[in-house]
Amino acid sequence: MLSARNLHKSYGNRTILNGVDIDIAPGQITCVIGPSGTGKTTLLRLLCQLEKQDTGEILVDGEQNFTPWPKVTAVFQSLFLWPHLTLRENILLPARNHNPSADKDIEGLIKLFEMGHFIDNYPNQSSVGQRQRVALARALILNPKYVLLDEITSALDVEQTAKILTKLTHLKERG
Repeated sequence: MLSARNLHKSYGNRTILNGVDIDIAPGQITCVIGPSGTGKTTLLRLLCQLEKQDTGEILVDGEQNFTPWPKVTAVFQSLFLWPHLTLRENILLPARNHNPSADKDIEGLIKLFEMGHFIDNYPNQSSVGQRQRVALARALILNPKYVLLDEITSALDVEQTAKILTKLTHLKERG
């Protein structure tokens, strides 16, 4: 279980999160819904420990002092691709030390997300939708227990969105 208790986060005098509790079970799809600017992305950044909460605790499988990555990984709307690496290299680089079968696994992801015709391009040679698929593949190749997604289908067409949702359903079924 990925859990947070009594999370608080402020930037300056602006309170973003005020006493948030959440439990995310493996094998489940949990959605956080709310208007823009209400702290959804901040919550995800705290849960994967990209930022530190002001107060409160975050636990992964009952452990408070955990190394989040690759157990907890996230894909954010801004994607964070390295511009000097090809899209293939962007997927493989984080996986090198965490997934011994990454070179094999990437082929399945390339096929699933139909990336074969652009996988060896650089990010600046690719559409936002293509980069979004690469960022998701980069997270999935780590085989994380928890995948946090921040509007990852916002730049995708209906067909690619359906494929991603199908893949997420398969992951859910695997736990």
